[in-house]
Amino acid sequence: MIVSQATTRTPRTSRRPRIAIMNAVHDLPVLVARDEGFFKDEGLDIEFVTTPGMAQVTSSHVVKFDSIFDRPLDATYNEGGIDQYRMCEWGIMKRAVEAESEGRRQRKIVALGASMSTFAIVVARTSKAYEPEQLKDQPIAVTPNNGSHFTTLKMMEGFLTPEHLKTTNAGTMPNRIEALRQGKVAAVSLMEPWISVAQKMGLRILIESHSTRSEAASDDVDGPTLAAMFRAQSRAVELLEKDPTPYVHYFVAETGGLLEPREFQTWRLLHAPPQPYTRERFEDTYNWTVKWNLVVPGATYENTVDNRAWQ
Repeated sequence: MIVSQATTRTPRTSRRPRIAIMNAVHDLPVLVARDEGFFKDEGLDIEFVTTPGMAQVTSSHVVKFDSIFDRPLDATYNEGGIDQYRMCEWGIMKRAVEAESEGRRQRKIVALGASMSTFAIVVARTSKAYEPEQLKDQPIAVTPNNGSHFTTLKMMEGFLTPEHLKTTNAGTMPNRIEALRQGKVAAVSLMEPWISVAQKMGLRILIESHSTRSEAASDDVDGPTLAAMFRAQSRAVELLEKDPTPYVHYFVAETGGLLEPREFQTWRLLHAPPQPYTRERFEDTYNWTVKWNLVVPGATYENTVDNRAWQ
């Protein structure tokens, strides 16, 4: 565990680090650390770069299944516009492994992230599916190669064999809810704040699971700088675990007025201090991802993970 320090430190990174801000469900500890001045307490001068996310009602970008490196956050990273970001554990794994083979800007897994918030598989209130196995051969809308995709497979593989587990792309989370209401898909995979929105709409939740994030960084961010970032996030986690309600406005804003603060289900939020990414964790996660043909084989812990924040 990274322990908060009272003294100000001066990291060695020569240029101002640029950190991505996307969906609140991924980035809430970063947002809180920024708002509460925890990064400044660590001697960090950070540029926060906002990129579109699939949880934002204003997002209009189209996700392409075979071109993750062309998505907004990835394109910004590849062009040098950001140096450090976080998203679902499997998405970070895929990007860290495949960047080199595709000639993209390198990045390493530098931590197991702070956010472990919930994904849910949701159906219409009139659906005849009351348990996960009743979605056999039925399309479930996800974001391909991102958290909703991977977590859906994780949740459903205990109920259905791979040949009967069908996923599809229906756009952003508000778009896929609309596709569900129009009967274009049988189910959708959602994260907050859209699970709370779905509940407000009277949609039926079949199954939920926490999903861990990972942190990725380029070589432009050194170990002491990452350690300072993670200490700041750890302080934010302490606040969030005591009471997240002062910060739910970030989630409410993503819905564009579809949700009131009191309607947001804060009990689904779960956070912990960033941790080193262990060899055992890498092997379990990577082998599972290869099994589902979601990442190329042949990667190693040594060429994918760099726990320099703890060295």
